[in-house]
Amino acid sequence: MRHRFDFDTLREIGDSLFRNKRRTLLTGFGIFWGLFMLLFLIGGGQGLKQMLSKNFEGFATNTMVMVSANTSMPYKGMKEGRYWSLTQRDVERLKALVPEFDVVAPIVSNWGQTAYYKGNTASPSIKGIAGDYHKVEAPIIKYGRMISDADVEQERKVCVVGKRIYNDLFPQGGDPCGEYIQVGSVFLQVIGVDYSTGNISINGSSADALLVPFSVVAKLYQRGDKVDLICVTGKPGVKMSQMEDKIRSIMSREHIFDPTDEQALLLLNTEQIFSIVDNLFRGVNFLIWLVGIGTLLAGAVGVSNIMMVTVRERTVEIGIRRAIGAVPRDILSQIIWESVTLTLAAGSAGIVFSVLILNVVEAIAKHQAVFQISFWTAILAALLLSVLGVLAGLAPALRAMKVKPVDAMRDE
Repeated sequence: MRHRFDFDTLREIGDSLFRNKRRTLLTGFGIFWGLFMLLFLIGGGQGLKQMLSKNFEGFATNTMVMVSANTSMPYKGMKEGRYWSLTQRDVERLKALVPEFDVVAPIVSNWGQTAYYKGNTASPSIKGIAGDYHKVEAPIIKYGRMISDADVEQERKVCVVGKRIYNDLFPQGGDPCGEYIQVGSVFLQVIGVDYSTGNISINGSSADALLVPFSVVAKLYQRGDKVDLICVTGKPGVKMSQMEDKIRSIMSREHIFDPTDEQALLLLNTEQIFSIVDNLFRGVNFLIWLVGIGTLLAGAVGVSNIMMVTVRERTVEIGIRRAIGAVPRDILSQIIWESVTLTLAAGSAGIVFSVLILNVVEAIAKHQAVFQISFWTAILAALLLSVLGVLAGLAPALRAMKVKPVDAMRDE
């Protein structure tokens, strides 16, 4: 009599697992908990990464910010502690001498100003930028447009309003482009509204800023040709960390400080920051898979143990089946199917439960990120469970195949 996998087989599997229901529940819970932890950590890790990435939203990953500071070494007769300033000539010099740069954008800032519009007030930071600054810190333009090169060259008194400043000055909402706001004794025409909310910004949050052509800010606040910062981005394939020595050499030659004096010229390399974040999450993902797979393997060992007990308790039954014509392959498939059924049933419950819990976490986070596993991750988990089920049932099945009808009858 050949054994086939049909409804009778399913009934036999159920009866076998039910006879050992206490051990079955404990082992199934181990598989359930292991898969739940694995998928919950994967979904949670992806959600946390998205939330962290939002802090860098719109910010170029290959940016370097230059800031002048006091020297810390004497050089060519100059004493240490001397302060120097970046200038607009440095911008042109970097553009001419470093062809690897895609953008060289100066920033001139001013704080402590109050903006007025029809009785409404706000306290913005004034950020003077160049026309290509949007390549460094990408805006989200809700109305109007961004500052252009023509605005800078023609010294137009225009501005782009940050989100919080827009809400303070225009609480009624609507498109404010064309309206004039007063900042001190100067009137600036609104040409755009920037709705970006990234937490990484230069010289103040973009949400609290008025973006103005840097040529206008330099004149309004009598800054001459001095600039506060210079932001540069590399062309595709250029590693900014490899450009530091070249930048220090150029700037030190012009402003007379030791090129090895790292305190004289501060360089903030965002490439290194993004690299640290990526490496952090690689390590987190590795730890998640290590813990999850370790837990699943422990559950698989439990499945193997319960199947060993099942084979031992069913020695007589197996012997009788062998006596009436069941071949070893039938016994092998029966035991392995029982193992796979247990792992898949417990694992499927773990998948469903992890999805439900991740939905709750996503709701708590107000849907700021997707705390969820992908369809293919769930499929991969199911395949992994099937493999573990086969491996867990293999040793007990091989033991069952060795049962001889005569020995089984003697045991009875």
